[in-house]
Amino acid sequence: MIVLNVTYRCKPDLREAFLERILAEGIDRDSRAEAGNLGYDYYLPFDDDGRLLLVEHWRDAAALEAHAKTPHYAALKALKRDYVTDTVLERFETQD
Repeated sequence: MIVLNVTYRCKPDLREAFLERILAEGIDRDSRAEAGNLGYDYYLPFDDDGRLLLVEHWRDAAALEAHAKTPHYAALKALKRDYVTDTVLERFETQD
């Protein structure tokens, strides 16, 4: 299994708007519906109103690669241009 912790540093006062757009466009729903997706959840750190954390769980590298080719993945990348200043990705792999 592959676990991704994706931390978005949002532009000032735009974190909630970014999350609202993600939900409105169904990016979270469409990602969860993909074959090989085992979890896709957003979290709001209480001590920093500029960060948004996405935790993703994927069955394997093939599922993650397929995810990166979807229209909703492209839509998220486009949204980031308007709302995000920096993205930090942490990747963990487990042996099942």
